[in-house]
Amino acid sequence: MAEKVTLKSSDGQEFQVDEDVAFQSITVKNMIEDTGAEFAVPLPNVNGVTLSKVLEYCNKHSDHQKQLDKAADDHAKRALDKTVNQWDKDFINVDQAVLYFVTLAANYLNIKDLLQLCCQTVADIIKGKTPEEIRAYFHIKNDFTPEEEEEVRRENQWAFE
Repeated sequence: MAEKVTLKSSDGQEFQVDEDVAFQSITVKNMIEDTGAEFAVPLPNVNGVTLSKVLEYCNKHSDHQKQLDKAADDHAKRALDKTVNQWDKDFINVDQAVLYFVTLAANYLNIKDLLQLCCQTVADIIKGKTPEEIRAYFHIKNDFTPEEEEEVRRENQWAFE
């Protein structure tokens, strides 16, 4: 039976998960290796709602890895990968605020695959948008003067073609 680890969010919620799920986070893995797992691992930069979402991802990917290990051949592995890739797309199809907090959590917790999924999602969102559309989407104030903005456009003309 897998050893359990307790993770404690910034708002005090505790989540008990299998060690292989928790160890998808390099941050958590390092903390447990340094201090042990007899007490809850504090995660002061991740709230309970976000940690729950992150753990949903980690659980799915832990299960996926176990299925891959049992898969009989490459065809079965490809089918499993296709299934989890679709699951990832559905999982990350969330509103902007959730995407933002999951991205921050994936970065803080050092969960490379989740961070990559989040970053690719943001890249897909902004692809083909003008700087003005990107600013509007992410509620970013344009603090460039017209002269500064023109200089940036001139220096990076390739990006506006």
